[in-house]
Amino acid sequence: MDSTRLIAVATERAEELPGAERENPFGPEWDVYKVRGRVFLLVLLDDTGRVTLKSHPDDAVALREAFSDIVPGYHMNKKHWITLQPGDSLEHDLVSELVTESYRLVVERLPRAKRPVDPDTFGIRREDDPG
Repeated sequence: MDSTRLIAVATERAEELPGAERENPFGPEWDVYKVRGRVFLLVLLDDTGRVTLKSHPDDAVALREAFSDIVPGYHMNKKHWITLQPGDSLEHDLVSELVTESYRLVVERLPRAKRPVDPDTFGIRREDDPG
C-alpha cells in the first residue's frame, strides 16, 4: 500500500467512527483524530505517509513481528503506540481494523457516560455474524 492509500484508508475509517474529530494541535503537518478529546490516530502529512495508532502492548509486539511495515510509534510511547509505514505488508482491512482497535482502546478508558460506543462490542465481528 502506498502512502496516499495508507493515509486515505486510515482517515476514512477514523471519520466513520462515532464521536471522532480531526484537529491540528501540532500545526498543519499533523492531522490528529480524537474521541472525546483523547488521541487515537496521528497522521503525519509529509511524504513519508506515516500513520500512528494506539495498540495494546502485547498486540504491538506481535504486529511488529508479523508485518515489516509496522514499527514502534513515531515520537510516541513505543510500548503503547505503533506506526504504519507504506509498504507491501499492509492491506486495507488490516489498516481499517487497526484504526478501529486504536479507537476502542481509547474509548474503553473514557468514563462510561462519555463513551460514544460500548468498547466491548463495537467493531468486533462475531463468528455467527455473516457480514
